[in-house]
Amino acid sequence: MEQTVSKEESPTVSDIAPVKIQDKIEEAVSEIGNVILGKEKQIRLSLCCLFAGGHLLMEDKPGMGKTTLSQALANAFGLDYSRIQFTSDLLPADILGVTIYDQSNGEFSFHQGPIFSNLVLADEINRTTPKTQSALLEAMEEGQVSIDNKTMVLPRPFFVIATQNPVSFAGTYPLPESQLDRFLMRLQIGYPDPEAERELLNNRDQREKIAGMKQALSPEDVIQISKQITQVHTTDTLLDYVQRIIAYTRQDNLFSFGLSPRGAMALTRSARTWALMHDRMHVIPEDVQMVLPAVVDHRLRAISDASGRSGESYSQRLLNEVDIFSE
Repeated sequence: MEQTVSKEESPTVSDIAPVKIQDKIEEAVSEIGNVILGKEKQIRLSLCCLFAGGHLLMEDKPGMGKTTLSQALANAFGLDYSRIQFTSDLLPADILGVTIYDQSNGEFSFHQGPIFSNLVLADEINRTTPKTQSALLEAMEEGQVSIDNKTMVLPRPFFVIATQNPVSFAGTYPLPESQLDRFLMRLQIGYPDPEAERELLNNRDQREKIAGMKQALSPEDVIQISKQITQVHTTDTLLDYVQRIIAYTRQDNLFSFGLSPRGAMALTRSARTWALMHDRMHVIPEDVQMVLPAVVDHRLRAISDASGRSGESYSQRLLNEVDIFSE
């Protein structure tokens, strides 16, 4: 059962002033970090993806905390939360909703599906058919759904966290590259370190910790933070660095195809968001480097698997080979 927190006393951006928005972001990181132990980097990147207005793909083994992270994010920001368990027999109508005839008044009425929430967890998205996957991904792209010739706008903010098991697991339908590109970032939580795991074993039930979370920011604050991202400055030198990264993916013979313009814009927007989260109104190269693996690794493919390189090594190659300043 999904847990939500009360919105009675949630602060807004106007209420926060003169307290820095970054202080409230740090409070959110701390609250989520009390539930997801030892994973501060993944938490911050998840917040970056949310503020940037993107969607998040989490690929990892079962039981690593993907669902827990999504619930904690929803509670930290007071977001309406819904979870969709993707199975082989799930239909698009199960996600979007359905129009039902009401005999009492002789009219048709639309019953909203779970997609009409601020934060939607698409659990094990690669266990359903491509047709159903497409229904979700189109809603992600457009921010609205069309049913029976009617267009309905989805709530704002609208954030999808899709989880998938590794393709090696049985019964999976891998997302094609064109659909992977719809996700701003891909993250892996990974195993906890020994210290965090010991604390996890000693602590109380995770559901109690999620239910006891304090709300740090409101949904309206998320929208306002997203609007501020466009005000973060990028110098020509910084954009030159980004373009050298993009050009490298298109020219190096390791990759079967380079980053698309959408991928290039995703990298820049993510870097701007990371800078804003750290109290800067300008982007530095370290911002680009911090978000690069999460933004680009799922968008790149090697020409031959014989290279022995994994997706995680692609971004490392870019960091090693592309100079920050041109000679």
